Formats: sequence, structure tokens, C-alpha cells
Amino acid sequence: MLTSGKDAERYDDAVQEGLTCMHHRGPDAAGTWHDGEALFGFNRLAIIDLEHSHQPLRWGPEDNPERYALTFNGEIYNYLELREELQAAGLKFRTEGDSETIVAGYHHFGEDVVEHLRGMFAFVIWDTETRTMFAARDQFGIKPLYYATTPAGTVFASEKKSILEMADTIGLDLSLDQRAIQHYVTLQYTPEPESLHAGIRRLESGCTATLTPGDEVSARRYFRPRFEVRDVAKGQEQDLYDRIAEALEDSVAKHMRADVTVGSFLSGGIDSTAIAALAKRHNPNLLTFTTGFEREGYSEVDVAAESAEAIDAEHIVKIVSPEEYADAIPKIMWYLDDPVADPSLVPLYFVAETARKHVKVVLSGEGADELFGGYTIYKEPLSLAPFEKVPTPLRRELGKLSRVLPEGMKGKSLLERGSKTIEERYYGNARNFNYEQVRRILPDARPEWGHEDVTAPIYEVSRAYGMDPVARMQHLDLFTWMRGDILVKADKINMANSLELRVPFLDKEVFQLAQTIPHDQKIAHGTTKYALRKALEQIVPPHVLHRRKLGFPVPMRHWLAGDELHGWARDQINASQTEHIFNKREVLEMLKEHRDGVSDHSRRLWTVLAFMVWHGIFVEKRIDPKIEKRDYPVDL
Repeated sequence: MLTSGKDAERYDDAVQEGLTCMHHRGPDAAGTWHDGEALFGFNRLAIIDLEHSHQPLRWGPEDNPERYALTFNGEIYNYLELREELQAAGLKFRTEGDSETIVAGYHHFGEDVVEHLRGMFAFVIWDTETRTMFAARDQFGIKPLYYATTPAGTVFASEKKSILEMADTIGLDLSLDQRAIQHYVTLQYTPEPESLHAGIRRLESGCTATLTPGDEVSARRYFRPRFEVRDVAKGQEQDLYDRIAEALEDSVAKHMRADVTVGSFLSGGIDSTAIAALAKRHNPNLLTFTTGFEREGYSEVDVAAESAEAIDAEHIVKIVSPEEYADAIPKIMWYLDDPVADPSLVPLYFVAETARKHVKVVLSGEGADELFGGYTIYKEPLSLAPFEKVPTPLRRELGKLSRVLPEGMKGKSLLERGSKTIEERYYGNARNFNYEQVRRILPDARPEWGHEDVTAPIYEVSRAYGMDPVARMQHLDLFTWMRGDILVKADKINMANSLELRVPFLDKEVFQLAQTIPHDQKIAHGTTKYALRKALEQIVPPHVLHRRKLGFPVPMRHWLAGDELHGWARDQINASQTEHIFNKREVLEMLKEHRDGVSDHSRRLWTVLAFMVWHGIFVEKRIDPKIEKRDYPVDL
């Protein structure tokens, strides 16, 4: 969508080119619409109301039935209930889809419509009467929304590559953002609202935006998680577990709403197994999908198959070879828009590609760890609690002592971590580089662009709300790791295969309950997600109830040291035209140390390699991602 001061339709060809770049997001139908200052374009993946609900969608009240135009990416799971409420208020509907409830809700509730939506969404509404634009993203950031303000106007898109395709026509600045590059290297993803291109930004999760043509985008945050923990009285624990199970049952039921076939991803962990087991209750012919590798210890295929058998679901498996893995990397980096250095992206791509041959929608277990306390690192505040009683000067001295102790000495790591505040030691699940390591490979790195640049404002909010240490870590992950890595790959990699991924754990009703759980119901009895595990005892098979989550593990450490990927990595480093960004000699030394077994640099190397492939595609134009246009049946 593009808003311009005048004659927006003159950019119609450019918008059409941008739509072509996103054909994979909606191969079922495409269309454009313009109104002087606004130009809309849309690719549709038809899920609900297949014959109607085409976009850009026009709607209005009886006295002006085409007042609004809407483009919307996502699904509203409470659209039937919301529709009834709006009809009772006198509003008329012309379709049976969920899109219409958004624009009708906007007419009725105004900007507060986002508070009434239960689902995943990124949408833009143009009001032809007030000549204003309203945009919004869902609470968690499941669906993306990029924007760029240029001499031609402001353009919004679900994927950055569409804006890049229009760059010459709209006068977009294509320079890279050095601060964002350092953030990426530190965190393995580019944190919102940044992108690696200085001229393109993202509307943050849980935010709305308004715009009048010719003005700047004005954003407002509407979602502010507080983690208002409530104590559970002794003897009342089972009531909590029952309410969690009921909330998940309801969420999965709502997420199953579709006019096409819905399947489920299934790894060996409790989260995806729980979703699949609940989905099976609503679809007796449920299909489940998993992926793995031939290398022992890096596949959950057997466990997933056992789970599928236990819930009586038909199970489909994709095994990925090292050769397939390497060949897919450029294609995946193109789909991502900005690199995400998560090796599990590649097996996810292949399992999504496999699933799309059978279904059009899949459910998955993302979000359970962030909401219910599933990461092992969340145990850290408990182990470090005694240090909180030590005066700060003495804690600093303990930190100095830890630095002179030999590597591997017992107690060294405990002293080092105990000497730091939570803000200093925890900056999310992806902590590949500390600042000194960043300086080693990024000569132009600046200390003010370290992880604190991203995390400090988030920690400030959690401190103001009085969250306990575990909740503060969860709160940080909601705004960093989850929306920067987990949800980016969930959206981009599945939509690359024209497959819609739905995440029932990331539901506003589930979150309202999850954020009240005390830390002793998250981390307890030597396990994580304690309350969730108790809630799922009658839902998931016993063999996964207390199994450690692995997701789709990748043997990257072995491959980069061996014949599988070592040569590929060396060739990428040598060919990459990134000498002005990276100290390539240091990167090659890291690769050598990794091959020789001196240090495990696999995650750090992968961070650099992913960027170099991305740079080769989007900046150098040296690498051809070999994207092929694929079309699928509308009503699979």
C-alpha cells in the first residue's frame, strides 16, 4: 500500500512489481485499487470464505458503502463472535470472511478495534472521507509490516523485498544501517523496528500507526504486557492447571477455523505435541509433519512418529541432506528479507514445503516457552539469588576474580554471572557474541550499539512494572528473541511455501492467564514450564511430558568442521564483498579454529555466513537465489 500527496495511481506499475515479489504469500488472487492519494495492492492466500472476501476490500456503512479500503494479512479467530456483536450494533456484512470484521470494527470502535481482535494480523485501512490511513500489527508480532517514507510517499508491505523492488521509482535510500548490522551480529537477528536498510523500518508488534499523506508515520503502542503475577493458594494448584488446559483447548478450537485443510507440525517436544493432540479432537483425519537429519542425535523423527501414533494422526516425514541444506540457503535468505542466523530455518523450510503438498494451514507450538517459562536459562535467577544479597562493590570484585581463573575451572562461570545484574548478563536466548568478540570481526563496532542499546528500554519497562526476575526475562524475550527470530522464521519460511502457520499458544486469552503464573509454577522440581506440563498430563502422551525441547536441531557444529559445509563456508567468506564490514581474516581464522577443534565457533560463524549470503543477494547481486514461481490449488 502506498500513500502519496497526489496521483498515487501513477505508481501502479511499481506496486504491481512489488506484488510479484510476494506472489508466494498469496498465489490464489491478486488485485489493486487506487483513490487519488492511496494505492493498494494485494496477493491473497484464500483460507476463509474462498469465493468472496477478495482484497483490497471495500466496505462502509449504508450511507457510504465504500468508505474504507482494507488490505489485511493474517486471520481473526473470533471473527464470528465479533461479527455478531457488530451486527447487533446495526452494521451490515456482505461476505462470510474475517477481513470484513476488521474494517467494520474500525468503523464502530475506531482505533480501539485492535483490542477486540483475537488473532494474528497486519493490516492497513484507508478512510476515503477523512483521507487518513490506520495500520496495526497483532500483540506478539506474528505478522510483519514494513514501511518506508520516500519522496513518492509512504509505502507499506508485508515483505521488505517488495519495497526494495520499487526503490528506483519511489526514490528509496538503499544505504545499509551500520547500527542494525552490529545489532544483528550480536543477537543473530535484526531487532524491531530496524531493518538492515536504513530507509526501511518495521511497525513494532503490538502497535498501531496513523498517517495523513505528506506527513510522517505516527505510531502508538497498545499492547503492554505486565506479568501481574498472582499467588496460587496451597491446594488450589489444580484449578490453575485446569484453567490452562481449558484456555489451550479453546485457543486450538478457534485456530482450527478455516475453509481449507488444517494440519500440524510435530517435533519431539511437548509444545507441538500438545497442539497436535488438541487439534486431533477437531479433525479426526489430522495430518502431522516433521523433519530431521540422518546424523544420529540430530533428529526427533522417531519421537515425533511415536507421538503421532499415540494421538492416532497420519504422520509425514522429510529427511534433509547436507547437500539440500546448502543449496537452499540463498533461497531462504531471499525469503527472509533480512538474515536470521538460526540454522533451524532450513529444516523448517523443507517441512513446510512438504506440508504444503497436503494442507494449506498448519498449527505449531511457538510461544509456549516465552509464555510459560520454558527456557532453561530462566532458572538462572534462582541459582544466582544469593548474590543479590552481596553489596555491589563486592560483586564487582568477584567478577574481576572470575576473569583471572582458568577456563573450565569449577565456579568460574557462577562468579562471572553472579557479579552482574540481570540487565548486564541476559540479553535474550541468542547470545552469540559479546562486545569484544564483535569488535574482533566488526572493526567499526561501537560500544554504544551493544546489546544494551536494544534491551535497556525493555528492561526499564519491566522494572517500572515491578516484575520478578523470571518475568523480566520472559518480557525481554517477547520483545527481542520471539519477535526477532521465532516469529520471523514462522511467518517468512512458511509463507515462502504459501503455507499459513498458526500459533495457538500466542493467543491473547492464553496470554492473559499465562502472565499471571508465579515463577514457582514455571521453574519447579528441576523442570521448566511446570504448570503447563501439569496442565497437559491428560492431553499429551507420557513419553514427551517431561522431554527436553529440541525443535528441529541441526548438526551445524559437525558440518562446518567437516566435508559437508566447511568448503562451502570458506568459499562464501572469500567471495563475499563485505571487506568494508567484516574483518574477513578474523572470520577465516575462526573457521580454521573451528575445523581444528580449538573452539566451537559454529553459531558465530553461521551468523556471519548468513549475512554474507544475504549481502550477496540483496546488495552485491552476486548470488541468484533461484526463486521459482509456484502455484497451488486454492481449495486444498
